[in-house]
Amino acid sequence: MDHFLYRDGQLHAEDVPLSVIADAVGTPVYVYSSATLLRHFRLFDEALDGLDHLVCFAMKSLSNLAVLKLLAGAGAGMDVVSGGEYARARAAGVPGERIVFSGVGKTADEMRAALKGGIRQFNVESEPELRRLSEVATGMSAVAPITLRVNPDVDARTHEKIATGKADTKFGIPISRAREVYAEAARLPGIEVVGIDVHIGSQLTDLAPFEAAYRRVAELTEVLRADGHRIDRLDLGGGLGIPYTASNEVPPLPTEYGALIKRTVGHLGCEVEIEPGRLISGNAGLLLTSVIYLKSGEARDFLILDGAMNDLIRPAMYDAWHDIVPVREPAPGVERAPYDIVGPVCETGDIFAKGRMMPPLSEGDLVAFRSAGAYGAVMASEYNSRPLVPEVLVQGDQFAVIRRRPTFDEMIARDTIPEWL
Repeated sequence: MDHFLYRDGQLHAEDVPLSVIADAVGTPVYVYSSATLLRHFRLFDEALDGLDHLVCFAMKSLSNLAVLKLLAGAGAGMDVVSGGEYARARAAGVPGERIVFSGVGKTADEMRAALKGGIRQFNVESEPELRRLSEVATGMSAVAPITLRVNPDVDARTHEKIATGKADTKFGIPISRAREVYAEAARLPGIEVVGIDVHIGSQLTDLAPFEAAYRRVAELTEVLRADGHRIDRLDLGGGLGIPYTASNEVPPLPTEYGALIKRTVGHLGCEVEIEPGRLISGNAGLLLTSVIYLKSGEARDFLILDGAMNDLIRPAMYDAWHDIVPVREPAPGVERAPYDIVGPVCETGDIFAKGRMMPPLSEGDLVAFRSAGAYGAVMASEYNSRPLVPEVLVQGDQFAVIRRRPTFDEMIARDTIPEWL
């Protein structure tokens, strides 16, 4: 469920007509619904009721400060994967004890910043990282709480570019070697083992891979405790998918996911952390664009928008589907025609959809890409020197620009010409 609905013939974000936002801010622009963000976070939080738990929002899906502050105010922790994300979480007022630091390439500087600013745990992904963290923590006379991310070699049955739990990916430590790496962690100074971490991929629409992974984690917990390790915390990652179109397989509900967690690891007495991103932010945002031209080609017709692959790269990168709808509600039964929906970037790959059936549209009409809140604005760029797409947050009948569009002068001013030119 989201809060983007047609009313009086116009698509609204909560109680705000999208046309009002377009008039005030221009297009393209990302629009987020506070009500949807909070509803989806609370679904996860309630699904784990009865377990000691923390829901950590995966910031890589959407990292605007206003969104982070909104979710943190509802009790969310944060899952960060870079020093920049850590700095954003802290700037949004998230305390260090509610931040977990994931990622395969943490640098010594990032480790120092997190240890200095406060951290719940590092999810360590390799032995070299473990040793580096020990050196950094020891040098600061600090102790770094860690989980080790184990790779359970489970097929997540998702797109190959967002699967992380197979043995041939860069993520985690093979579960077959977990005992020896935990033994090393226990010997290293400046390291405190607190639990186990696992994450098998993103946009999963079936609970079976989760169940396979979590049962292996449960078995490993018993083995490691028998070896004398303190395993008080299980970070089970994220990855639950969202419905990008009504024709797709409907993903499991957070309640079903929570029941699976309780069934597979609830008996262990561990605190449980989960790291949902897409399911919290995906359907909570859309990309609002305008039609520049309708172009008739020899073999097909094109709908050319002012939004482009630099604003929303998922279709070009993942062949991802987004429902694309007019802001003005089409009349019932109106005839539709196929269009290739494209942007103005000078790349053949700047295509959002091929042969998409659309109602009649004219130059200047507004269209919206639904389910664009996750991995949209965070992956945007200024390719072709197009200004970075702005972001707007809606709450009820109010809206605010939470990242403005830079001017050309501001973009150009970031460059420096050396004196010898």
